Amino acid sequence: MSTVVITGANRGIGLELVKIYAGRGDTVLACCRNPGAATDLAEVAGTVEILETEVSDAKSVAALAESLQSRAVDILINNAGIMGPAPAKQSVQEMDFEGWAETFAVNSMAPVRIMQALMANLRASSDAKLVTITSQMGALSLDMPMAYAYCASKAALNKFMKMAALELGKEGINVCVIHPGWVQTDMGGAAADITPQQSAEGIVKTIDGLNADNNGSFWKWDGETHDW
Repeated sequence: MSTVVITGANRGIGLELVKIYAGRGDTVLACCRNPGAATDLAEVAGTVEILETEVSDAKSVAALAESLQSRAVDILINNAGIMGPAPAKQSVQEMDFEGWAETFAVNSMAPVRIMQALMANLRASSDAKLVTITSQMGALSLDMPMAYAYCASKAALNKFMKMAALELGKEGINVCVIHPGWVQTDMGGAAADITPQQSAEGIVKTIDGLNADNNGSFWKWDGETHDW
């Protein structure tokens, strides 16, 4: 059985990932900002530990690392993310720069902060996997002039993790980024293509296939390779 850390675990795709991993007997360390309000998460059966974590706050992430001490982490899933400013405020014509900075803090910098804080835990695993939920909107190959702050934050994240894979793969820590699809969440909206459960099921299968041979991959939720 594996020990899995999941950020943004209280709703949407993150919550479904918790359910799947806990359901198959893994130990899940479910990170969210407000455990007291995470009622759906608290009801998940299985070995689930709910940990208060604000991913963009250095002290909170340090406290998370301190609480784990020397525990091995087999799978780290950076799932927490935000859409950023209102659409009209993140365009080629107008930008909410404070909102853009917050979007970068959560979407681009926080996954790196979490990764670095838990590096010793990943190194303690014999088969460590570092997974980040990204978006195809951050792919330079996709022309989609919208949500400039969000797209830029995901593009920066993708580049960092692609480079990290080159170094961490030498240590046996395999890295990938995964586009979760257009999902029926608060961010994706009710008209989206797939449910959080469908997305999470595909993501878990894709993660299961991550190894040294495909380290550094960019995948879609269903395991199909995505262009960078």
